[in-house]
Amino acid sequence: MKINLLALVIFAFQISFANAQISDSTATTKTPKDSLQIKKTQPESMKLYFSPLPVIGSNPAFGFIYGLAASGSMYLGAPANTKMSNALVTATYSTKNQLMFTLKSNVYTSNNKWFLLGDWRLFFSSQPTFGLGTGPQSEILYTEEGFELGDYKNGVEEGELMEFNLIRFHETFMREIKPSFYVGVGYHLDVYSEINDQLLDLDSNSLKLTNHFSYSQLHGFNPEKYTMSGVSANVIYDSRDNVANPYEGQFAFISFKSIPEFLGSDQDATSLWLEYKTYIGLSQKTPRHLIALWSYYSSVTSGNVPYMGLPSLGWDQMGRSGRAYPQGRFRGDDLFYAEAEYRVPLPIFGKNKDLLGAVVFANMTSASAEDLDVDIFKYIKPGAGVGLRVMIQKQSRANLTIDYAVGEDGGAFYLNLNETF
Repeated sequence: MKINLLALVIFAFQISFANAQISDSTATTKTPKDSLQIKKTQPESMKLYFSPLPVIGSNPAFGFIYGLAASGSMYLGAPANTKMSNALVTATYSTKNQLMFTLKSNVYTSNNKWFLLGDWRLFFSSQPTFGLGTGPQSEILYTEEGFELGDYKNGVEEGELMEFNLIRFHETFMREIKPSFYVGVGYHLDVYSEINDQLLDLDSNSLKLTNHFSYSQLHGFNPEKYTMSGVSANVIYDSRDNVANPYEGQFAFISFKSIPEFLGSDQDATSLWLEYKTYIGLSQKTPRHLIALWSYYSSVTSGNVPYMGLPSLGWDQMGRSGRAYPQGRFRGDDLFYAEAEYRVPLPIFGKNKDLLGAVVFANMTSASAEDLDVDIFKYIKPGAGVGLRVMIQKQSRANLTIDYAVGEDGGAFYLNLNETF
């Protein structure tokens, strides 16, 4: 996404300096009144820490984009024994009539007894798709009605644009059975409808097949609409000190999902999700100086899922994987992703020394495609970049993140609220 960075940075600095004025004014004198102000700047139970941000950008697929993103954080219990909950809300509209709403949430109840993980989306949108797997891909055939499906091209240099509507409701409920250790169940619904595969042309005189149509025909899915509805069994270990911007701790997530026809899915299938994050501090004095590591593996373990439901880059809960590549750039029966990021505060003058930070990161993606005999890890696509961080609210550690990443397809800017992972 191409971002109007100047306007957004100015907006973020205004919020950050306003917070800094409060913090600095409480640090000069230790009168009773000032002590009360210091106390008020500490995180409080049931208080909403709200960080709004305008969204302004453009790209060839979406045209001009504008809207609002907001991060909200709150302690649902005493801060001493309850982790801070966080929700990220976005509402955007584009000049190509694409309307998108998202709500991503990580909620901890009092004393961390329950952990709720949510991913809700409503899209009236479009997205380019690029075939299956990573690396060179071999030829498969589809012969019904005389169609011949040629090769899935090597990465498909130009995306095959698809318009679609999406209703997503993913919610997982987990109970703490030991400190930081949770088990629970979830429900997951994805309804894709009004799919318009724009490059598809079934006219016999100008026949042009796309990856989405070809996969749908091969595996028995309606290429215009399909549904995935299922339940999951989940295990999570979470010792992070803050969900939005961790300084320490680990996060491990195992989720096995069943997608049966009797719950409304087009076909029976099962899938597996494995994820791990860790945060390694490099300075006791400066907790913001650290190395962060993230990896996940997503796999269709049995049956078939629709094309848009296959494991795909950038379709994780927060939609943050794959900086350097567009969402959905790599897709397959299995997908592995790994990323490492070095985070460091930037020295600045004045008392608000937490205002600025910088990151350097690198990532890699590998996807398989059984139809094409492309195995996982046979081909790897790398990405790397640098970024700037602006702390817009110290109590919740809400960050404005501005990144530039480069991959084999070129470079791109990214703008978000809260750390990437």
